[in-house]
Amino acid sequence: MSLINVATAKGITKMMAVWIILGVVVLLGLFLWMTYNGLVTLKIRVDEAWSDITIQLKRRLDLIPNLINSVKGYAAHESGVFEKVTEARANTLNAKGVKETAVAENEFEGALKSLFAVAESYPDLKANQNFLQLQQELVDTEDKIQASRRFYNSGVRDLNTKIQVFPNNLFAGMLGFKQREFFEVEDMASVEKPVEVKF
Repeated sequence: MSLINVATAKGITKMMAVWIILGVVVLLGLFLWMTYNGLVTLKIRVDEAWSDITIQLKRRLDLIPNLINSVKGYAAHESGVFEKVTEARANTLNAKGVKETAVAENEFEGALKSLFAVAESYPDLKANQNFLQLQQELVDTEDKIQASRRFYNSGVRDLNTKIQVFPNNLFAGMLGFKQREFFEVEDMASVEKPVEVKF
């Protein structure tokens, strides 16, 4: 083999090596681009779902002072129950993050059940139009909260799965993505059957 042929063969080998390296870099870049965009999409979906939960929780909390006033008109001596609901409402309003909000939410649901147990003892209250309207709004809000929780938790499941599966788990942390917490409810029966507000 002549020196020219050897030099040409070495040049071709170098060119092939360069093309292979370029191909690997392009494939890696495409993989990172697709992984990053997929994670951003899921993260935005989870943020949107959390925003929806906070809106529905706020809506429910806004109904509570009127509900307490309605019940107070018939059961003023039940001050312990009203204080408990008011305190649980304040804790829920001040809660930060998913875990703290879930804990406060569980306490609030328990306090709300006590309030409705009191209301159940007063037939005149159950016939009051203002109370009935508040009751209906609360039922509607409870349904929306349950739907928002399911939407949020499914978004978290998708995001956490994408972060944990191989080979995404090699890059997700470097790209700044972290797993999110589920909005867990202490009493799972309450998820399937929301706060009872029907009389």
